[in-house]
Amino acid sequence: MIPLDNTDAASENTMDQPVFCKLDLAFIRLLFPLQTLQRAARLALLQSPAMHVLVTGGAGFIGSHVAESLLQLGHKIAILDNFDDFYPQSWKRRNLEEISHSGNITLFESDICDTNALSRVFSSFEPELVVHLAARAGVRPSIEQPVLYERVNVGGTLNLLEAARQYGLKSFVFGSSSSVYGEGSPAPFREDSYCLRPISPYAATKLAAESLCYTYSHLYDINIACLRFFTVYGPRQRPDLAIHKFTALIENGAEIPIFGDGSSGRDYTYVDDIVAGVCSAAEWCLEQQRTGGRHEIFNIGNSSPVRLRELVAAIEKATGKSARGKNLPVQPGDVTLTWADIGKAGRVLGYQPNIKLDEGLSRFVEWYRRQPVTLRA
Repeated sequence: MIPLDNTDAASENTMDQPVFCKLDLAFIRLLFPLQTLQRAARLALLQSPAMHVLVTGGAGFIGSHVAESLLQLGHKIAILDNFDDFYPQSWKRRNLEEISHSGNITLFESDICDTNALSRVFSSFEPELVVHLAARAGVRPSIEQPVLYERVNVGGTLNLLEAARQYGLKSFVFGSSSSVYGEGSPAPFREDSYCLRPISPYAATKLAAESLCYTYSHLYDINIACLRFFTVYGPRQRPDLAIHKFTALIENGAEIPIFGDGSSGRDYTYVDDIVAGVCSAAEWCLEQQRTGGRHEIFNIGNSSPVRLRELVAAIEKATGKSARGKNLPVQPGDVTLTWADIGKAGRVLGYQPNIKLDEGLSRFVEWYRRQPVTLRA
């Protein structure tokens, strides 16, 4: 593990249920810190009457988990997904089949770049909250198709913000990326760092979309939380991402690509912790409706970066198999390190990651081995 000082990370435990409402408030304040009370109050807000929530990219990796969690809380969920060809549609169809066990969803097979389609979605479903996770993903492919990435990640986000303005929506959660920090940001990465130099078109489009979110929040009193996700992994992970790809190659006895000398570090964050951060951000947005438009950026990570060579060893342990590595040059667009300072998310959202890498990898390998061969990397 890469050494770190985690003193800024929130350490308070959070409550699963808002039981404090039945007790004397003064007594409760003696038992629980203010952060915990705020988190529990927001949880009650999200668990109160069922809302209409639109999840863009909801058939994908993170989106399907978010939709599933909100379904389990009793909300009415619409998923907007265009099932693009970045990876096989059958994977996303399987995701929808799995989350359907938690409740019924409304599916719009539409593109966020289609403004007429967005108007139909907003007018027919009437969302009260948008969780915007649809994007053209991947750092390396964005170097080959920068115009496509700009059109989807910037133009598509602008289209959604315009629809939100037109239909009076006041709560908006945007899935951004740790890649916006680029190279040169002091570690651990803080949201108030203004020295952001993204080194891939993907990262640049995410940073541009964050700026649009700020503009729309300022002009139209929309409460917007931009979440910078840090290297998400877990069940349903895309096949192009390192943990899924390495697991598949190790399971099959094939060589795994080691780009660089293996010293690059990533702040791997289990998808359940990411979902908890998204739900907390949604609660925060809803709470801000009492005071007017707010815009905030939050790091949603694990704050425990792991070097590439350590990740390979951890996957070997989880699979019970040895890896064969092939050293390759560093890839253009890849940063040296990602490392989230989660102090702000802890203080404001009550966010605290719970899943350590070894446990998360064991869960992932167990899931991977249950999948049909056609649905593996």
